[in-house]
Amino acid sequence: MYAGAVLAGGLSRRFGEDKALYPYRGKPLLAWVLESLAGAGERFIVANRPYEAFGVPVYPDLLPGADSLSGLHAALVHARFPWVAVAATDLPFLTRDYWDFLYERARSSPYPVVVARNPEGHLEPLMALYHKDCLPQVEAQIRQGDFLLRRVMETLGATCIPAEEVVARFGQQVFLNANRKEELP
Repeated sequence: MYAGAVLAGGLSRRFGEDKALYPYRGKPLLAWVLESLAGAGERFIVANRPYEAFGVPVYPDLLPGADSLSGLHAALVHARFPWVAVAATDLPFLTRDYWDFLYERARSSPYPVVVARNPEGHLEPLMALYHKDCLPQVEAQIRQGDFLLRRVMETLGATCIPAEEVVARFGQQVFLNANRKEELP
């Protein structure tokens, strides 16, 4: 079993409004991501503002100012399960099957991170699984002012799933993250 955390603490500058609450195909973007985490043993939101309407706990950053790394830190601290599915709020095409697939990989992974590569070859750290063993590294990076999520993977190692495998199972849209409204199909 794994925990599911949606990071909704960004400022949504490029989006123009709070993207977590933006209505997309009949419901807020945040609702799509929370639904994808239905297989998690617990679900919660990491944000520095209230989101009571979603019916799950909302936790603020405990070490603010480090962007997504602050969110990952709070997710790892608050999760009750060793593995934590960490998703950005702007990924409406994630599915329960995607998370279950990553969790199956995590159960046999020698590394504390399981992450997909996108078709451009980049890692997708905000649609990945992290083990609570990452917490000391995350805290150290925040205290050192190194806010790069990929550094966690570079330092601790990660099981990387090729884009071709992810696309074959879940389609290319799974990687769509909406930084701007016009990016949503």
